[in-house]
Formats: sequence, structure tokens, C-alpha cells
Amino acid sequence: MNKTFVFIVNKILRCLLLLFGVSLLAFTLLKLSPVDPVLASVNYDPNLTVEQYERIAEYYGLNKPEPVQYLSWLRNFLSGDMGMSLLHREPVADVIRQKAWASAALMGFSWVVSGLLGFLLGSVAAFRRGRLWDGIIKWLSYLQVTVPTFWIGLIFLLFFSVYLGWFPIGISVPIGRLVSDTSLIERFHHLVLPALTLSLLGIANVTLHTREKMIDVLNSEYVLFAKARGESDFQIFINHGIRNAVVPAITIHFTYFGELFGGSVLAEEVFSYPGLGATLTEAGLKGDTPLLLGITVIAAIFVFLGNTIADILNGLLNPALRSYPS
Repeated sequence: MNKTFVFIVNKILRCLLLLFGVSLLAFTLLKLSPVDPVLASVNYDPNLTVEQYERIAEYYGLNKPEPVQYLSWLRNFLSGDMGMSLLHREPVADVIRQKAWASAALMGFSWVVSGLLGFLLGSVAAFRRGRLWDGIIKWLSYLQVTVPTFWIGLIFLLFFSVYLGWFPIGISVPIGRLVSDTSLIERFHHLVLPALTLSLLGIANVTLHTREKMIDVLNSEYVLFAKARGESDFQIFINHGIRNAVVPAITIHFTYFGELFGGSVLAEEVFSYPGLGATLTEAGLKGDTPLLLGITVIAAIFVFLGNTIADILNGLLNPALRSYPS
């Protein structure tokens, strides 16, 4: 049987199993929480009568047994219907579509910045191995791994927004202005600080991985021959280092998709950035099951795609790991 076909079928089955497990776990955890979705949907209105409560529960199907609720959602989801959001009073697909662009801009910008900075820092550390710059870069990388995203966001917020006043305190557009009336430059100005906060998450992994790979390149025979010919460090980096170290760095960076989405949830909360992360938190705190499950499934697909791309790149780099033809 064709190896490519087996690879594709295997990935599809794994993705479906992942989506089923993630959605079931998210649904179970939400139902075990003390949040009452009916009361939360009306902002805990004290004037809500028992009759009104029962009508709302019946309208959203919340009066049915929990297994029936999940199977009903799963059946509708497989048919292309993600349900109706209890909080936004509109289809979940529309809510996700509205918030997805903000999160895509945030995570995309952060992913690119963290990858570029991580590769450059790792390369500098490798070329200055055992020296001051190597020690500083390694120390900063270890520090980045241990410091929580929300703490970095608060520090950036206090220093760059409150103290220096260089960036807005939060949200994606100026207060009191519609998105349609906001220029691209203004949106980018609001994006910079949360994106920089989120990008710090991925720098350390790329930096340390690139450092090790670049050291292997520098110890290779062809680089030793290039040094004997009189090539400078910059020429070795351009002619040999980038070509041999950039693809492994990209590969490891694709596996960072899971941390990227998780970090975006915290970054969006700190900066009140209206993306999928903040919406996911709101859905969880207020018991909006359809919206929570919809975003959770989208996040799982996002992470799965990142890992799949990393697997493909690994297979191209290392034939021993290849389960499909190049």
C-alpha cells in the first residue's frame, strides 16, 4: 500500500480521535464546574423566575441529561453546526470568525518574531561558545522558560504603557472607536506589546536548539576547511550555518503551536485583547458550552497541524524517521 496514503489516513484518524477526546474532556470539566450556564447567560439576573429559567434551559437543551447534550452537540458539529453561543446570542461559527483574525495576527506575529530572534540568539551563542555572550544568552533562555507569560505581560504593561507611555494599555483599537474606523498602523500599535509578550515564550526553545545545531555545524569538517580557506565567521554563518541550522529550528518551532495558543490566552487576558483566547476564558467562566467546545476544537486542530508539519519536516531531514516518501 502507498506509504503516503497510509500516512494521510493515520494522521486523519489521529486528528479525529484527538478532537473527540479533547471535546469530551472539555465538556466534562465544564459540567463539573459550579457555573450555572442559564444564570450566566442572563448575567445572574435576580429577577429571573423559575418559569423563565426552565424556558431558557429548554431552548438551549440544557434540561436534557448531560450525555444527551454532548451527543447532540457532537452530531450537530459533524454536520457543520457548531451551535449557538449563550453569551453572544449568535452562532458559534460567527463568533469564532470575528475573533480569529485578532488571534491570528497576534500569534502569527509572535511566532515569526520569536523564531527569528531565537535563531539569531542561538547562532550568536554558538559562534561565541564559552564566552560572555554565550553565557548571557543561555542565562536569558533559562529565565524565559521559568517566567510566566502573565507576569511578563504585567511588567511590560507597567513599564512600556504606564511608565513610558509608548504603547496603549490594552484592547486592539483605541477606546471609543469602531474597528472599521481604525487604521492599520493604529491596530499594529495596539498589537505590538501583547505580541512581544507572547513571542518571549518561544525564543528560549529555538535559541537553545539552534545553539546546539550550530555548534555541530561549526565542528564539522567542511566548516574547518572553510576556516582554513580564510572565511570569516559571518561568511561561515551565511554560507554554511543558515543552510544547515534553519530547517531544524523551524521544525522545533512548529511544535511550539500548543504553547503559543496557551500563552495567547494569558496574553489576551492581561492586555484585554479581543481574540479567541479571551473568548475561551469568558466561555469557560460563564458556562457557554457550545462556544467553549468550538474554540477548543479549533485550538486542537491548530496544535495538531503544527505537530504534523514538524513531523513532515523531521521526516524530510531524517530518512530514518520517514513514514512516507519525500
